[in-house]
Amino acid sequence: MIKLGEWIAKHKVLILIFGIVLMIPCAFGYLNTRVNYDILSYLPKDIETMKGQDILKEEFGQGGFSFVMVEGMSDKEVSATADKIAEIDHVSKVICYESITDLNIPKEVLPSKVYDFFNKDDTTMMAVLFDDTTSADGTLDAIETMRNITSKQCFISGMSATTADMKNLTNSETIIYTIIAVILVSLVLVLTMDSFLIPVFFMLSIGFAVVWNLGTNFFKGEVSFLTQALSLVLQLGVTMDYSIFLYHSYKEQLGFYPDDHNEAMAHAIAATISSVVGGSTTTIAGFLAMCFMSFTLGLDLGIVMSKGVVCGVISCVTVLPAMILIFDRAIARTTHKDLMPSFTKTCSFISKHSWVFITAAVVLLIPAYYGYKNYDVYYKLDSTLPADLDSVIANSKLEEDFNMNSTHILLADASLDPKKARKMLNEMDSVDGVQYAVGFDSLVGSAIPEEVVPDSVKEVLESDEWQLILIGSEYEVATDEVNDQIVQLNDIVGKYDDKAMLIGEAPATKDLIEITDHDFQVVSILSIAAVFLIILFSFKSVTLPIILVSVIELAIMINLGIAYYTNTSLPFIASVVIGTIQLGATVDYAILMTTRYRTERYSGKGKKESVGIALSTSVKSIITSALGFFAATVGVAVYSEIGIISSLCMLLARGALISMAVVITVLPSLFMLLDKIICKTSAGFVPKDKGKTSHKPEVSIA
Repeated sequence: MIKLGEWIAKHKVLILIFGIVLMIPCAFGYLNTRVNYDILSYLPKDIETMKGQDILKEEFGQGGFSFVMVEGMSDKEVSATADKIAEIDHVSKVICYESITDLNIPKEVLPSKVYDFFNKDDTTMMAVLFDDTTSADGTLDAIETMRNITSKQCFISGMSATTADMKNLTNSETIIYTIIAVILVSLVLVLTMDSFLIPVFFMLSIGFAVVWNLGTNFFKGEVSFLTQALSLVLQLGVTMDYSIFLYHSYKEQLGFYPDDHNEAMAHAIAATISSVVGGSTTTIAGFLAMCFMSFTLGLDLGIVMSKGVVCGVISCVTVLPAMILIFDRAIARTTHKDLMPSFTKTCSFISKHSWVFITAAVVLLIPAYYGYKNYDVYYKLDSTLPADLDSVIANSKLEEDFNMNSTHILLADASLDPKKARKMLNEMDSVDGVQYAVGFDSLVGSAIPEEVVPDSVKEVLESDEWQLILIGSEYEVATDEVNDQIVQLNDIVGKYDDKAMLIGEAPATKDLIEITDHDFQVVSILSIAAVFLIILFSFKSVTLPIILVSVIELAIMINLGIAYYTNTSLPFIASVVIGTIQLGATVDYAILMTTRYRTERYSGKGKKESVGIALSTSVKSIITSALGFFAATVGVAVYSEIGIISSLCMLLARGALISMAVVITVLPSLFMLLDKIICKTSAGFVPKDKGKTSHKPEVSIA
């Protein structure tokens, strides 16, 4: 590692140039990586709701759809508006009363359910069908065009409209909250480091890693908007520790090589590689655990986050050393006194009153666990969007005027007997919360012969193998009421057509709830097991993995439990994101202190002295790391209007502080209480020759 460090120090200018050049294709890759704003698209492809969507696109040439409501327009004006919308690229069909009747059939002749479906007081509704999926680029572009060409009397509702607003909001926020995160982290570094200039190079180094990471997502084809947003701030918060360690190591090595800064940096790089690579494995393990979810958003998050940590390590031991050496004199001229207190009295108090903190941990455990198990979760992501968004206003109007909160699509056999089909429709109409069930057989009958129905309508509602039935529900997506309704509808449909499929946002969200409940249990077990094994092999100890993981799990329970006691509803993915990221990232705090505790015990010092030294020498690094993580996420949490991003970042910010507090207080207290057991069940705590120590155990710092 020394030779590698010497090579990097010698070729610092070349490395910096190469790093900059590498950013060019990565920036191109970032700009050309598609961002997916549809969470439901990450459901497994082999479940019925996803298969049904494929059939809808293949058989009917349709994917997403929106309901457009127009106020105060005459029939001819509505027809003209429908014609304008129909000409937009990626709009497959526009269905309204006028398109069904061609203005030749009197409204009075239509079945009442069909008339009521399209008309309510002075508001007329039309269904706009797209030729691609709900969140496809073409569909979102079509939504924007519809908004541009229609008047203020038009309201465009549906999941595609919500996705378009989510895209616009995310794009407008990303740059701003990245700037906020950089400013806040820089302030923390100015207060905790000994130079006003060094935070600039830390930010630049991490910036290189962020661009490399986001740019290489191009090979994935696309990333989730959630992954893209979180990866920016998490990479900043998680990998900043590596930069701090390199700089501290460099300052230490300057004491040995005051006249040869290149050699000092070479040794600092060698120390950083051996320490940071070992420490980063826990973080990577936490992220990779998410890859085992059948809900593939976990795979998306896991790969990008893990890749981000690797990019952070590479940048830390190449680009950052190059910049420090090139601008060494400027950094030296901007040095200042250490502004952080020594925390001597705090550490002494914790060591002397360990029983207080153990008692507090036990007392907190019960309410924390209860809150952790019972906090409220939401699955409908648009429920937390700003109320003044166009899609939110339109969805509210759809609910108020037509009493519709969700729309299901039933794909039934095209050869189903019309009498049976009408009987099935009548039964579905009688289910609680169903506002209408409209299909081809709803349009035809004694008053309207099949031949009168326009071919354009037939093409929408029937194909060679399937017929399409729309079911409007007054119940909101992801509620117990709509999930029970879906079960009842499936029971009814099963009596008439055993191959029929009920699809749409509400059925897909019901699948999401069931799938993620299982996924999150698996990921939680895997992440804990992975971190446990890493600590087990690193420290060759039976008890330390249990102690360290338990300490961080307590912090996680407290963090998520707070949501229950503050009546805060969290996004469904909160438990897996916090459970893996908070565990993987902040267990490093515990590893840092444990490493020093082991070193001191091995050198022959007593329990109390070893714990005191471990705490006092680690506390500044832990606080700096936690404050950096907090600063990287809290600004985003406060600024972002996207509920899921704001909630997750607030949890991460709070989790960093809680983990910091628990590690600083509870972990050393457990060392005091369990010292004998730890020494007996762990390698490297008691020297072979208790009187003399020939060497110290290998130290790996997170």
